Amino acid sequence: MKGMKYIVLVADGMADYPLEELGGRTPLEVARTPNMDFLAVNGKIGMAACVPEGMAAGSDVANLSIFGYDPRKYFSGRAPLEAINLGIQLRDDEIAFRCNFITEENDILLDYSAGHITTKEAQVLIKVLNKRLSNESLRFYPGVSYRHLLVLRGQPDDYLKLKCHAPHDIIGKKVSEHLPQGKNRASIVELMKKSQEILREHEINLVRIDLKENPGNMIWLWGQGKRVELPLFKQKYGLDGAVISAVDLIKGIGRSVGLDSINVPGATGYYDTDYEAKARYAIKSLENKDFVFVHVEAPDEAGHNGDTRAKISAIENFDRLVVGRILEAYRDSEAVRIMVLPDHPTPISLKTHTSDPVCFLMYGTGIAKDEFVWYNEIEAKKSSFRFENGYELMDCFIKKDYI
Repeated sequence: MKGMKYIVLVADGMADYPLEELGGRTPLEVARTPNMDFLAVNGKIGMAACVPEGMAAGSDVANLSIFGYDPRKYFSGRAPLEAINLGIQLRDDEIAFRCNFITEENDILLDYSAGHITTKEAQVLIKVLNKRLSNESLRFYPGVSYRHLLVLRGQPDDYLKLKCHAPHDIIGKKVSEHLPQGKNRASIVELMKKSQEILREHEINLVRIDLKENPGNMIWLWGQGKRVELPLFKQKYGLDGAVISAVDLIKGIGRSVGLDSINVPGATGYYDTDYEAKARYAIKSLENKDFVFVHVEAPDEAGHNGDTRAKISAIENFDRLVVGRILEAYRDSEAVRIMVLPDHPTPISLKTHTSDPVCFLMYGTGIAKDEFVWYNEIEAKKSSFRFENGYELMDCFIKKDYI
């Protein structure tokens, strides 16, 4: 609709399962969320399956769905999407791998994020790896915190078929039992093992070990894929827009569909992210754009860490400092739509993603109220407003005059 502003607010991994420690309630049920509840009272809630059956429950697949793109058609791997945001133009003969810094101890994957290593420390380690290992067909690229990329040129397409585990799925498990599997795995496994020797030698990690922090003492390769091309968001929806996130994956999806990626000072992708700055920059972007997609990573990180208190706090911060600020700016607008949702659950009890449908809410112009007064997983399951294909959610949100 002409003149309408469309705002999508994603709290990564916010959905969860009922927890005994919370009296059989989920973190979202327990958290104080007056702003999301206001939107629920004055809008609609429902359920959407953002992870297609048979696909891995990752933020890559789930967020492609939220943006309105069928993952079965357009997903080729997580790493190529991140490469787009890092300005890496993959050639036809190149394969990108996601490259985490992890902490390995006595063959156990102790920490999937190397103690949430700082970007500054990680950049030093990437330089060391490139100095020791890079060549004409192999190069490491720095990202943010523990999230980086490896690009291989002229290698067999068998690498695309390797079974690689996401490191956050195997916390506390044996590294030796979860290394990449498949044809031509040997060279990838050898590279991961070589990184152990190099990183254990490096002085920055010796300092971190002395401080009893989890050092970045190994790389973990996964999420591989080749260059991907997606239809432009403006071609699909007729809207100019922007994406706000601290995560290269989300920025990469946005850029790949022609959205501007807005860098927000203080956005970290962790508990300490500047929630309010994200909302402030989103509001500013809508002065000359029609659409903004705001992504907050903190609830997902808390889920992976199994930290119930941190997850509740992250949800409350998201509600107060992101949803609340957006609502304050647009409460009286007659031409705005707001959608709030997680991309997938990251249950505290499992410490990893699941493919369960997620609860969403829609509020604003042309969206009729339903009978629900709370926004959470339990209430949304009672709703008949459902999407079996999560990628159809955006079509409904933008294209339907009345919902």
